[in-house]
Amino acid sequence: MTTSRTLLRPATGLGAVAIAALLLSACSPAESAESEEPEGSTHTVAHARGETNVPDDPQRVVVLEPVQLDTAVALGVTPVGTAVASEETGVPAYLGEEAADIEMVGTISEPSVERIAALEPDLIIGTESRHSALYDQLDDVAPTVFMATQADPWQENAALVAEALGDSDELEALQADYEARCAEIADEYDTAGMTAQLIRPRDTRLTLYGPTSFAGGALECAGLTIPEHEWEDISLDISPEEARQGAADLVLVTSNDPDDPSTVPDAITDNADAFGSMHVVDFGFWITGVGYYGGGVVLDDLESILQEG
Repeated sequence: MTTSRTLLRPATGLGAVAIAALLLSACSPAESAESEEPEGSTHTVAHARGETNVPDDPQRVVVLEPVQLDTAVALGVTPVGTAVASEETGVPAYLGEEAADIEMVGTISEPSVERIAALEPDLIIGTESRHSALYDQLDDVAPTVFMATQADPWQENAALVAEALGDSDELEALQADYEARCAEIADEYDTAGMTAQLIRPRDTRLTLYGPTSFAGGALECAGLTIPEHEWEDISLDISPEEARQGAADLVLVTSNDPDDPSTVPDAITDNADAFGSMHVVDFGFWITGVGYYGGGVVLDDLESILQEG
């Protein structure tokens, strides 16, 4: 399946193509990617591994990180391949039917270079903190752009993805829409002064998400306040015995099956008196839906919860 785009971009003239070709021919080896130069007009992207020339209009994109997948789909680009959190659960359902058909190339932590190469991509986007050891192999397959880490502010990572795809202007429009939606929710439900906490149950611990995380940022964007903690980057792990540290006016507990209350661990239900209003939410977009597409789905879900009172 080839990459498709629903957003249109002005076509470049033959003169622009010629100029771009001259500029590329003048680049020193240090300024260009080690992989074969892409055909057609290109632009240079500065990223975690230096600078890489990428196609202005890539047709076969492979992404290795949730924010990269979300951003591509939000911009109207359907990658030909993606790494996923779990090959059993596949591509996150919130991205829709078209995204469900994207070829999986392994997991986010262990993507397969062979499966990526088989798709004959013209652009690969990955993450230095996860995929550093694979960069040279990937760059031999196609021009490869790496964001530094998934822990960086997701808006900054989305901006890098949009730059690589040549869609920075469209991303600015998505950001404006997202922020306007946040403001509408904050005004409609008078969220100022209300605290909220997202809790992710794990096998032996609970993870609280802070204001710099994707979910925490969405909550604060909508006017809610995340209680103060000594955050370990974007989150904080606590033991089940410390569950009451997750107390807030609004407590959201993630689950792969939010309709099944049995998925909420005893450590939370046994301490329900410490929480204000508690709701079970879908792990599929509250945790893995990082980006403006997922952000819109999270805000829709948050509004439904606030409507319940």
